[in-house]
Amino acid sequence: MADQQNYIKDHPIGKGLDDFHTMFNSICDKAGICTLDALERLGREGKQTNMQDLILTLILKLRLLPVARLLPSGSGHGILRTDLIRLNSAVNSDTFDFDSIKPLLCSILERDSDERIWEHIYCLIADIPQPIATFLEQTPWIYTTSGIMNSSEKREEVDRILKLELGPLYVDVPSFSETYFGQVAGLEAGSKAVFKKCVEGSNPLFGSQGWRGWPAVTSEKNVVCWFHNLFPKLEAFAKDYSAALASTPATAPTPRRKLLAQPNTPLPGSAGKRSMDIGFVKDDLIAAAAGDFRYRWSHVLVPGELKMGPSDDIPSIAWISIATYAREVLSACNTRRFVLCFTLCGSLMRLWEFDRLGGIASKQFDINKDGLQFVHTMLGFLWMSSEELGFDPTFKRMPSGQQFIEISRNGASERLMIDGAMIRQHCIAGRATTCWRAYPEDDPQIRLVIKDSWQFPERDVEGDLLRKATDNKVINVARYYHHETVQVGGIDDDIQSSVRRGLDITKASNYKPDWLDIGLRAGVTSVSQRGRSSNVAGIEPCSSQPPGSPLPPRRQSAGSKRLEASITTLLNREHRRTIVRDYGQPIYKASSRASLLAGLEGCLAGHESLYRAGLLHRDISINNLIINEDPSNLSWQSFLIDLDLAIEIKRDSASGAKSITGTRAFMAVGALMGEQHSFMHDIESFFWVLFWICIHYEGPGKERTVPEFDKWNYMDTNTLLKVKIGEVNSSIFAQTAAQNFTDYYRPLIPLANRLREAIFPGGDRWKYEDPGLYAKVRKVLAEGCTDPDIKSQGVTSSPLPATLAGHTASPTTP
Repeated sequence: MADQQNYIKDHPIGKGLDDFHTMFNSICDKAGICTLDALERLGREGKQTNMQDLILTLILKLRLLPVARLLPSGSGHGILRTDLIRLNSAVNSDTFDFDSIKPLLCSILERDSDERIWEHIYCLIADIPQPIATFLEQTPWIYTTSGIMNSSEKREEVDRILKLELGPLYVDVPSFSETYFGQVAGLEAGSKAVFKKCVEGSNPLFGSQGWRGWPAVTSEKNVVCWFHNLFPKLEAFAKDYSAALASTPATAPTPRRKLLAQPNTPLPGSAGKRSMDIGFVKDDLIAAAAGDFRYRWSHVLVPGELKMGPSDDIPSIAWISIATYAREVLSACNTRRFVLCFTLCGSLMRLWEFDRLGGIASKQFDINKDGLQFVHTMLGFLWMSSEELGFDPTFKRMPSGQQFIEISRNGASERLMIDGAMIRQHCIAGRATTCWRAYPEDDPQIRLVIKDSWQFPERDVEGDLLRKATDNKVINVARYYHHETVQVGGIDDDIQSSVRRGLDITKASNYKPDWLDIGLRAGVTSVSQRGRSSNVAGIEPCSSQPPGSPLPPRRQSAGSKRLEASITTLLNREHRRTIVRDYGQPIYKASSRASLLAGLEGCLAGHESLYRAGLLHRDISINNLIINEDPSNLSWQSFLIDLDLAIEIKRDSASGAKSITGTRAFMAVGALMGEQHSFMHDIESFFWVLFWICIHYEGPGKERTVPEFDKWNYMDTNTLLKVKIGEVNSSIFAQTAAQNFTDYYRPLIPLANRLREAIFPGGDRWKYEDPGLYAKVRKVLAEGCTDPDIKSQGVTSSPLPATLAGHTASPTTP
C-alpha cells in the first residue's frame, strides 16, 4: 500500500493529460458545447465517434505515464499498463458501455487529485474481464508453423498448419490504403502525375478499356508478360517526375527497388522450394556469379500472387498462397515487423498486410477501371521507406554498415552493436522470436543476446521472470541484462495501435466473432470473476462485497455485455525486447556425444534450480537448451533460455491451470493430454529432446529429415499423443531406436533406454510427482559422460547391446 501511494506521489500526472484536455475543448467548441454536460451529449447518436476518439486518446496518454509501468495491475498480477491495453480494446468495441467511463472523465476534467483519478481507473478496469488470459492459458494448443522441426516443409503440409496458425483472414477492411500508403512522401502528387502521362497521347497506356495490352486470357504467364511490358514505362514516368522535382529533394521520391517476376524460379532461403509469382525486391545488389541466384527471400520487400480470375480470390486459393509468401519474407528478414503484399485475381487487385496476429486486406479494386489506384499502389511499393514497408526502425546502421540498437539502462543510454543473427522462428502469427549476438559499444568483451518477440500483453513479461531468476541466483539459466517494450514513433510497438494503426477488423466484410466461442469454451467465467474480485492495496474497493464474492447481478450483467466485445477485440501482441548476458549454441550442435549429455545434465540442473525459485519453464526443446564449449566465453557451460511460456508456480491464478503448452515434438504425453503442467512434464521433455536429436542428427549439427518423424510436425494432437504413448513401450522403443537412431548416436541407445525406464516406469506414464526424478535422470546422464563407448568419437552400426537385443528386430536403414 505504501509503495503504491509513493509511486503516485513520486510520479505525478502533471501535464501528462494536457493533450486530452485540449482535444476535449476542441470537440466541445466544434459541437457548440462548453460545459461538463458535453459528456452526456457526446455519447448520443451521431457523436459516438467523438466520444470514442476522446476516450482512446485518454487511454493512450495514461499508458504513456511513467507511473502506469509501476502501479500494479488490478488483477494483482503484472502492471496497470496491461489493464489499460485491455481497456483500449474494450473501448474499440461497438458494445462498450460509455457510461461506465464517465466518472473517470469527470474526475480528470475537474482536475481531481492524482489519487482520486487512479482510484477511478482501478474501479473501471475491475469491470473489464480478461478473456485473453484464459484463452492463452486454458485453451487447447494451437498449431503454428514455428513449431515445425527438422522438416522438408512440403507445401501441402505447411499450408494446412499455416491456415490453423492464421485463423480468419479479414478482407475489405476500411481505410487500408490510406493507412499504409497515406504517408509515403510524394506519392499522392506523384501518382497523379504519372497516371496523367499514362492517359496522354494517341495510343495511351490507359484508355477506356483499361490498360493497353491487358491479356484476354489472364494466365500467370500472360500477366507476367504484361507487367514486363508496362512497368518499365511506369518507372520511366516516375523518374521523369522525380527529375522535375530535383530542386526540392525532400519531396522527390527515388525508386530504390524493382519489380521481379520469375514464378517458375524458386528463391533460396526457404526450407521448402518456394517460388514467388511477382513482387518488389531490393535492387542494390552486386551481380551474382554465374550459376548463383541473384535474389533470395531476404531480398523480397513486397510479394505478389497472380491468379486467373476473380473466383480465385478466396481463402483456399489466393489468400493462402500470398500468406505462404508472407511467411517466407517474415522468416528471411530478421528485422521485419510486418509485410505488405498484393494479390491480382484476373484484373481484381487486393492489398494485404501480414503481422504477428495474422492477416488483413483491403477492398478489391479493378485495375482496368481504377488505373490511378493501380499506379498509386505500384509507386507506393517503389517509394515507401523501410519503416513503411515494415522494417524495425530501432535497428540502425553505422557508416560501416554494422547494425546497432540503443537502450536506456540504469538511467544511462547504451549502444549495443549487433554481431549477427542467431535464430528466427519461421511463422506469421505467433511470438516470432528472433535473437542476435551483440555487445556494448564501449565494452566489446561483454557478450549479450538480444531477443525480440511478439507477446500477448496479458502474458508474463519474460524480462521480469529472468530478473527474478537472476536475483535468486538460479544456476544455468540465461542471466538478465535488460528488457523493454520496443517503441516506434514514440508509442509502444504493438499490432493494433502501431502496426495496424487502429484499423478496425470488425468492419471487415467477412468478420465474425470467432474468438467469442473460443473464450467461452475456455471458461471465461472463472477468469472474469477473478478479475472483478481483485483488489489492489491502497485503492478503495469498487464494491462493498467481500473479496472473492460475486458482484451484484446488475454489475455482472454489465460485465457480461462487455465480455463479448472484449473477446472479439482484445487480441493484440506487443513487441518486447529482452537482453541476457549468456550465449552459446543449440544443444544439437554439441561437439561430441559426451558434450551433448553434459549439456543435458547442466540444463536439467538449471531447470531444477529455476523450479526451486518458483518458476516453471514449460517449453523444453532443442532450441531452448544451450551449450557453451568456448573456453573464452564466460557464459554458463550449459543453460536454459526462453521463459516466454514460463509461469510463477506459487500464485493463485488461472495461468497455472490445465493447458497444452510447448513445442510439439518435445511435449510430454501428459502435457498433450492437457494435464496441469508439472515439472515432471518438463523432465520428460528432456527425454524427447535426446530422442529427437539421436534420430535427426548424424553428428554435431548435421541435420537430416526422417519422413516418419516429419509427420509429428503435422499430425493432430490426439494422433501424436497415441504415437508417443506407443514409443515409450519397451519393445517399440527398442525397435524405433534400432531402426532410426543415426550411426553417430547409436552408442546412446542403452542410455536413452535407461532414461525411458526412469521417466516411464514400467513403460507407463508417471502417476505422481517425484522431485527425486531430477537426481535419477542427472545420474544417468552423468554416467553416460564417462562411458567409454559414448566418449569415443567414432560411429557404429554394431548390433544392439544384449539388454535391448531381445526387444527388437534387426536394424534397418531408415
